[in-house]
Amino acid sequence: MKIALLQLAVLEKNKEANVAHGLQLVRENAPNHDVLVLPEVWTTGYSLGHLDTEAETEDSPILAELQRLAAEHECAIVAGSVPMRREGKVYNTSVAIDKKGTLVNMYDKVHLFGLFNEERFFAPGNNFKAYELDGVCCGSTICYDLRFPELFRHLALQGAQIIFCPAEWPTARGDIWRLLAQARAAENHTFVVAVNCAGTFKGAPFYGHSMVVAPSGRIVAEAGSEEEVISCELDLAEIAKVRNRLNALADVRKELIH
Repeated sequence: MKIALLQLAVLEKNKEANVAHGLQLVRENAPNHDVLVLPEVWTTGYSLGHLDTEAETEDSPILAELQRLAAEHECAIVAGSVPMRREGKVYNTSVAIDKKGTLVNMYDKVHLFGLFNEERFFAPGNNFKAYELDGVCCGSTICYDLRFPELFRHLALQGAQIIFCPAEWPTARGDIWRLLAQARAAENHTFVVAVNCAGTFKGAPFYGHSMVVAPSGRIVAEAGSEEEVISCELDLAEIAKVRNRLNALADVRKELIH
């Protein structure tokens, strides 16, 4: 599986430019990859004060274009996350689209970042299920979820081989980004695909350093701090190799997390 991590520079208060740039990166990279992954809230950035007018719906032209591009190029897309309105609430939603252009999963961010009062803008999600993306069992998480190992464990126990984590993670906490991504992969023997953004918010830089972490905890590919697209081949057979040596999942006391 050839995957591209689109670490784009997300602009403040400029949805139009973000959307145009993000879709252009998708168009450029979809023909040569099996899966593309975008960062968190790549359409609006972290400027959340205008979600009344900037949140998407399921019939959004942006999602329709991503579905069209996925089908045209036979490339699955994990569309980072976008603010999405459903039933009178706004969620921070990661959409997964398969190679046929079918929307196969919507994950609403479960853990809202209390330090930034995200609960003022988003409702918390309740979808804890793994899903199939072109024959591969996958799981979705978003940013702050990295700090909650039980969510990753829950997805791994459902059979997730790849867990995606789009983010807008700041440089101020950059050291913990790498540590947590490696830990979540190693403790669950899964690939973790963590896609951060570049750019700044209120003068504070985002960390970038999008990465693919192997089931052993080894970093397979990692971006720098600026806008960048990194391409990586995932050998899913590596999961079985790691689990044949030491399979901690087989020894989990499931009553502790259910």
